[in-house]
Amino acid sequence: MAVLIAIPEPTSEDVEYNSRALPQYVQALEAAGAQAVVIPLHAMQAQVAKMLEGVQGVLLPGSRFDVDPQRYGEAAIPECGPKDEARTAVDELLLQDAFNLKKPILGICQGLQSLNVWRNGSLVQHLQTAVNHTPGREVAKAHPVLVTRGSRLAALLMASGEQDAQVNSSHHQAVRTPGDKLLVSAVSPRDGVIEAVELDAPEHFVIAVQWHPERTYTQSAFSRAIFAAFAEAAEAWQPPRIEASVAQG
Repeated sequence: MAVLIAIPEPTSEDVEYNSRALPQYVQALEAAGAQAVVIPLHAMQAQVAKMLEGVQGVLLPGSRFDVDPQRYGEAAIPECGPKDEARTAVDELLLQDAFNLKKPILGICQGLQSLNVWRNGSLVQHLQTAVNHTPGREVAKAHPVLVTRGSRLAALLMASGEQDAQVNSSHHQAVRTPGDKLLVSAVSPRDGVIEAVELDAPEHFVIAVQWHPERTYTQSAFSRAIFAAFAEAAEAWQPPRIEASVAQG
């Protein structure tokens, strides 16, 4: 039986973006032995909840929209892009379900930012550094990232056999303050921009990266290792025992 991973549509408004971006996530999941369950952003909450009953993990993808700065207590600056309220609402449903039941989570690009803000973190609304973080989807190796020793991500980099991590980059925002219990697991060494976070909880697989491993899945062992570890964690996931849930409540 295939491992089922919930993934929301990247945007609620840009059909062309969805048709270009979504298949790459689906293909990377399938190559790792999992199956995507695409969550429509205009679905009713009860329908989303029903779909989540059968999944073992959550993948939050990128988007061409930005997280609403009001969600982390700031007014939007002119460089901040438009928000996508439908995507935000579905992300919150998926995150609540995953944290309640400790389902594995993989966040990618805007998915990282969504996770971070949901965990009470904040974002840099527009990066202005010496590193070009928006060279485009065609640049496979935009800049290096320095992976934190002892992190889940460091173990995946070592398992991949790659000596260092060169990543693509298509973002103009990034984590400013990590959210609750989120540890920084990679940075851009030249400017210090946070490039990955993970949950400080050995029993709950939560990794989020600012780059797009789905775009480099075929040529990067590190990208494949990220998806493989996520799929393995989802396959191993078991719903919490009722007795344990009652005792903790």
